[in-house]
Amino acid sequence: MSTQTNQQVRLASRPVGLPTSDNWQLVEEPLAPLEEGQVRVKVLYLSLDPAMRGWMNEGKSYIRPVAIGETMRAGAVGRVVESRSGRFAVGEHVSGAFGVQRFWTGAADDQGNPLVKIDPALASLPAWLNVLGMPGMTAYFGLLEVGQPKAGETVVVSAAAGAVGMTVGQVAKHLGCRVVGIAGGADKCRFVVEQLGFDACIDYKEGQVAQGLKQHCPNGVDVYFDNVGGEILDTVLTRINMKARIVICGAISQYNNTAPVRGPANYLSLLVNRARMEGMVVFDFAPRYPEAVARLAQWLREGSFKSREHVVEGLENFPAALLMLFEGKNFGKLVLKIADA
Repeated sequence: MSTQTNQQVRLASRPVGLPTSDNWQLVEEPLAPLEEGQVRVKVLYLSLDPAMRGWMNEGKSYIRPVAIGETMRAGAVGRVVESRSGRFAVGEHVSGAFGVQRFWTGAADDQGNPLVKIDPALASLPAWLNVLGMPGMTAYFGLLEVGQPKAGETVVVSAAAGAVGMTVGQVAKHLGCRVVGIAGGADKCRFVVEQLGFDACIDYKEGQVAQGLKQHCPNGVDVYFDNVGGEILDTVLTRINMKARIVICGAISQYNNTAPVRGPANYLSLLVNRARMEGMVVFDFAPRYPEAVARLAQWLREGSFKSREHVVEGLENFPAALLMLFEGKNFGKLVLKIADA
């Protein structure tokens, strides 16, 4: 195996606005022999997430930025192809932060990048990057721990057809809430209602978000799970109820701004309604991931939960595939297939 080569996509420069091909470098180098305690993983599927754009920026955040010349950070699933550790056997499937590359080599017991065994019989490998992966964990804990929905309340979620949004809405329905999504395009809105079971979905591309909220949330909004920020966040703030909870998960509308990030202009609604706006980062809940996986996997087995992935093939297509997130071109969780299982 050590005579094989590895291909990596490395960050060549920090983008201004949308990333371009100049921000990336495709590098090929030999695989070094394994050291004691290490494993080698063949990367099969990569998770493409809006948060990756933030990791490319220099500056303080909840996680250190990707360094210039470093392999781009990415969550992934793969198969162990070499092992000098008693914890993982060749042939086992694992998930971890393997990065945008064909092979990951590292310590089996690295607490900074823990490897987790996954079961392909429980769900497809791409689903382990969606409902049973980081987006699912984000949705589950963000909604339950920060949003704290109660049966009968109205939950609104933006980017409802995306990886996090689709799980937020389905979990809220399982809890007995009225769920209204916001998504871009008639096809996505139809999918959210007809396939995921949301009560309604507002097409923001039609430019009628305020009217849609008035129509579909006649009793106001109790929980808003925000993935987009900007104008949509401002609009929802005008409809919140007393003691509403706003979960700040992401702000994809702002990630590629070249001007300062736009904050909420209607934040005084929080004061008037004694509402709470709180940010969440999924890593804070890492010790509890198995709890969420068990519950979500049960719903998947029962057929009362859906996981939809949009798969693009080829490591070399990573730069173009990443842009799909910011152009609204993906339908479901965006996943990059690197190799056959």
